Amino acid sequence: MSSVGEAKRVLVTGGAGFIGSFLCERLVDEGHEVLCVDNFFTGRRRNVAHLLDHSNFELMRHDVTFPLFVEVDEIYNLACPASPVHYQYDPVQTTKTSVHGAINMLGLAKRLRAKIFQASTSEVYGDPAIHPQTEDYWGNVNPIGFRACYDEGKRCAETLFFDYRRQHNLAIKVARIFNTYGPNMHPNDGRVVSNFIVQALRGREITIYGDGKQTRSFCYVSDLVDGFVRLMATGDDVTGPINLGNPGEFTMLELAQKVIDLTGSASKFVFKPLPEDDPRQRQPDISRAKETLGWAPTVDLEDGLKPTIAYFDALLKSSSAD
Repeated sequence: MSSVGEAKRVLVTGGAGFIGSFLCERLVDEGHEVLCVDNFFTGRRRNVAHLLDHSNFELMRHDVTFPLFVEVDEIYNLACPASPVHYQYDPVQTTKTSVHGAINMLGLAKRLRAKIFQASTSEVYGDPAIHPQTEDYWGNVNPIGFRACYDEGKRCAETLFFDYRRQHNLAIKVARIFNTYGPNMHPNDGRVVSNFIVQALRGREITIYGDGKQTRSFCYVSDLVDGFVRLMATGDDVTGPINLGNPGEFTMLELAQKVIDLTGSASKFVFKPLPEDDPRQRQPDISRAKETLGWAPTVDLEDGLKPTIAYFDALLKSSSAD
């Protein structure tokens, strides 16, 4: 894609992760200088390997819970494990990543007077009492449950962003990400799309939690990244939070059947108890994104699953599969 406007130096924390790697690629393609920062807890070097020789791309190993002193024009803060398997592995560190990471990146933005973007999450809505979820809904979150390290960590990060806005007049952007999928997902992240695909490709039973009638809305990664870039390009009066996700709603049974059909797998379903605090419904109201950003997803679930399945198929066949 051709560059629009002046080329900038952009910091992407969590840039070697699933979504971060696609964002780095998009920004490099637009002619920006990109500093990709990752501690490689869930991010992987292979996700950005194709960018390493590019003159506009730099990779730095760093943990955002520690201060970072660099010179940039814009900051995308994506650093945080985002799947239950990973964020529950070390819940204290997960909270520190969200909270201390936000403080450190906001401090950097304040010093540089840089525009800063926060990758928040639909998990701030918890197990929602309204459907679909709008940005003015305050959520229904268990503050002491197994998911709280992520849910409350992200909620606190949003608080910090808006307090820095009010107290220091910082240019902030907050996006609430709904379920996103695509190539570069970690094969062992425990998310439903990667779980179903890996199980189907391996011919194993597909694990369905609960009765499989709980719903999610799945956004292809390129659509999500386009929303990021559009939000960052808005004027300082647009802060968010803005929901970014695909409003198409599917039950877990429907998703599992699509994966079976597209992989040609003979896998059968096996049902297990629903995890604690697992939301029954998750669907974004994207009216604000449509009105403010002119954004709506364009990739339907089947078209997005095909390259995702191809990615996992190649990954599982390679000797470097995790």
